[in-house]
Amino acid sequence: MNKDATPMKVTILDKEYLISCDEAEKESLRQSVNYLNQQMAEMKSGGVIGSERISVMTALNITNELLAYKKLNQDYTFRVDNTLKRLQIKIDDALTKDSELDVVNINNLVPKSITQGG
Repeated sequence: MNKDATPMKVTILDKEYLISCDEAEKESLRQSVNYLNQQMAEMKSGGVIGSERISVMTALNITNELLAYKKLNQDYTFRVDNTLKRLQIKIDDALTKDSELDVVNINNLVPKSITQGG
């Protein structure tokens, strides 16, 4: 247990629990408990009977949500990575073309009459 962690009393499905939690994480824990209770209440109002069954069904639903968000995040990450790669290629191409413009052939600057001896 972290030395900064303190027990926090929470109520889930009308049952109290003491959860060890850092002070900085308490608000997040409160939000998690509220969300869990809301989801469990919806499960209960949907006709699921028994606290164990409500808990398992709610856990499955929340896990399904989590996996869906992870998949969505992976899709966005893939799309952002591809966009960044395309932008990098465009930047590299633009810099290459710009540097090619900077390379000036000295023969084009000096009049031909000077270089040809005449």
